[in-house]
Amino acid sequence: MRSNTRAAAAIPADPPPERVDTKSRILEAAFQRLAREGYAAMSVREIGKDAGVNHALINYHFKSKDELVIAVLDEANRRLLTRQRRLYESPGRYADKWAQARRFYENDLASGFVRVLMELYAASMSNEKLREAFRPRINAWFDVINGVVNEAVQHHGLQLDFPPDVVACWISNFWMGMELAMLTGAGDPKLHLRALDAVEALLRRLDAQAPPAPVGDPKPASPRRRPARTPPPSARR
Repeated sequence: MRSNTRAAAAIPADPPPERVDTKSRILEAAFQRLAREGYAAMSVREIGKDAGVNHALINYHFKSKDELVIAVLDEANRRLLTRQRRLYESPGRYADKWAQARRFYENDLASGFVRVLMELYAASMSNEKLREAFRPRINAWFDVINGVVNEAVQHHGLQLDFPPDVVACWISNFWMGMELAMLTGAGDPKLHLRALDAVEALLRRLDAQAPPAPVGDPKPASPRRRPARTPPPSARR
């Protein structure tokens, strides 16, 4: 029989607790710096001070500033995308999910995640390497929106003159623009809130015309004719 010693040695062991803790402290310190100061002003040396480690250790773990900020985004994205998928996969009316997504958004704005996302979006415009790493991560959010819009259009039996993917594109870009405007103070903040309220009101009108899908039943409701101008459901945070 062939010995299993070699195979066992090929399996990477779990990192020691102190290494995990060190990386976690670095990622948290980098997140806070990125949220407060932005990408351009972020200093690896200052992050090291905040995390209580030598900045050379940051270079050891992450190689470059760009690799570090992508790791920061990955850590936050993993948790928040899981949260969004759970929300949209759960039973309930779409207006209620929109209302919950808004509460999530307010939390993300307060935590600094929205600022981090917008900082990396802006930095990637002039940094091709960062852009290549950033694009699939932001596309993961668009994929979540696309999935829930397709499901909602089927459930409500909407007869549209364009595919649901177009609606998902509207919503994705609506949120990105809204986030940027609210972060920079562009436009009227009260009008932004009224726009979000209006989407919820439209969704409640749609929900009132169709029963919620049965719990555990993946099949959409039978299609019913709707005017093409009826606003479709929307989703994000």
